[in-house]
Amino acid sequence: MQKRNRLYSAVITGVGMYVPEKVLDNKYFESILDTNDEWIRTRTGIKERRVLEEGATSLLATKAVEDLLKSTNTDPMDVDVIIVATVTPDMFFPSTAALVQDNIGAKNAWGYDLSAACSGFLFAMQSGASLVESGQYKKVIVVGAEKMSSILDYTDRNTAILFGDGASAVLLEPSEDLSIGVQDSILRTDGSGRDTLFMKGGGSLRPPTHETVDNREHYLYQDGKAVFKVAVKGMADVSVEIMEKVGLSSNDIAYLVPHQANLRIIDATARRMGIESEKVTINIAKYGNTTAGTIPLCLTEYYRDGKFKKGDNLILAAFGAGYTWGAMHIVWGID
Repeated sequence: MQKRNRLYSAVITGVGMYVPEKVLDNKYFESILDTNDEWIRTRTGIKERRVLEEGATSLLATKAVEDLLKSTNTDPMDVDVIIVATVTPDMFFPSTAALVQDNIGAKNAWGYDLSAACSGFLFAMQSGASLVESGQYKKVIVVGAEKMSSILDYTDRNTAILFGDGASAVLLEPSEDLSIGVQDSILRTDGSGRDTLFMKGGGSLRPPTHETVDNREHYLYQDGKAVFKVAVKGMADVSVEIMEKVGLSSNDIAYLVPHQANLRIIDATARRMGIESEKVTINIAKYGNTTAGTIPLCLTEYYRDGKFKKGDNLILAAFGAGYTWGAMHIVWGID
């Protein structure tokens, strides 16, 4: 493995999360759509998902960060940077990161939003890690947060059943021990996938009008079959590629931490990597696809359940709209 030139390693030193109380189970969708619980479970692995009834993505992100700060006994005034990965910001501007910064009283922090759909957390992690590795910043919070219910068409059975709301955050801090923390990543974008997964209305291409509203252009659209085909290959390929790049075999990996979009995609990725099912983090049954929130939610839950130990090799992997995809090798650094 070729070592990257860096002053410090960016280590996850704390985690936090928040999911709304309201649960929409598959029975709910039986009552409003031509679908059923068995069909949803067998094709996606989802049993239920959470929905935020009041508030926006900044509320989800703020509560996740507050949970992180409390669990790590971190003073908000010591936070340097806040990066929020999301495709459902409260507004185009100001950024959701700015709203979170104000909500938690992190008066010395700057921050920004990052839009890379389901790969957003990985892209944000690489960005945050680079800031820490430079030696310039000591406490960087990376958040994956989405209120996907705000852009779902609940008359569309192909997309309404897939997504949920939630947020999770990690704290990155520098360590002189370069053997732990973020080790390497492979991140990719291919804009030719723009027509298979997108929200057409609302931006500068299609500003809000009566026409865009009437045409239901302000909801997420997905060509499920097309996305599934490229996602299976893309996420599996890049996961194997990062293993080869850093010189790890399947026996060296403690956990695969995949984006929670579809259980069949997760299973295909694990098989390609030679990873047993018990070494794959999965919570899609409880939360559905929370887009940028899925990977940090897995990290938080599995760490708090005592599944991760210091020195564990983790492979994080995702595929999302854009297309965007990637994988990251992290050595867990918390005792």
